[in-house]
This record gives sequence, structure tokens and C-alpha cells, in this order.
Amino acid sequence: MQKVKHQLVFREDDYEMLTACLNDGVRASAFGPQVVESLLADFKKAKLVKKDEFPADVVRLNSKVVVKDTNNNKTMEIIVVMPEEADIKQRKISVMNPVGVALIGFRQGQQVMWQVPTGQKKFTIMEVINQE
Repeated sequence: MQKVKHQLVFREDDYEMLTACLNDGVRASAFGPQVVESLLADFKKAKLVKKDEFPADVVRLNSKVVVKDTNNNKTMEIIVVMPEEADIKQRKISVMNPVGVALIGFRQGQQVMWQVPTGQKKFTIMEVINQE
């Protein structure tokens, strides 16, 4: 069985904000080299699109995302935000967090994986809600 490769999609303005954040050496070092390397690798293979051409079902900054754990079928709703807006009590997850890195640029219906304390988890993106 052949794996289907999915093109990551980033909105140009999100890309610029994230690149500026990563290029800020002091802040970038706080996220850890693995997070920075993962995002930079994603950027290299992603398609950049203008705001008015951005697909509604792709996770971007400020997306509300419903994900389902494929192991136990539990769902959770999170919002992907810039690091300074992160607030776990409000379910706002930093894009620089491994969860944020795993989701950004992917579409509704796709499966993503991220590292958790108990190992790697696989999640399906069930719903993406983008608002300005």
C-alpha cells in the first residue's frame, strides 16, 4: 500500500509571523531545537498561499481544531496560537508546542502524530474552524 503524500499549506501572513518568531534567536531557543527544526522542515515543503486563496479546512494560526485520538476515540478541541497567546486553561496551544507543530498546515481529515510523555500518539483532524 502506497502512502499518499499531502502538501502542507501555509498562509503567507502566518508564514511571515512564524518565520520572524523562529528567527528571533532568544525566543526560538526557548522552544527547543527539535521544534524549530520541525517547523523549518515543514516550511521547506509547504505551499504558501495568499489569504483569499487559503483553504478553509487547513489548520493555521488561530484555527479552532477538533482532533480525535485514534487509539481511544477521545476528542479534544484546541486553538493554535502564537506562543505569547498560549493558555492551556482556554485550550490555546502554542504553534511552537509539539501539538501545534504537528497540526499547522494540515487539513481536516488528515492524521497527524506527535510525541506525548507515554510515546507517540496518532490523531485525526476532525474539524477545522478558521475565523479572522
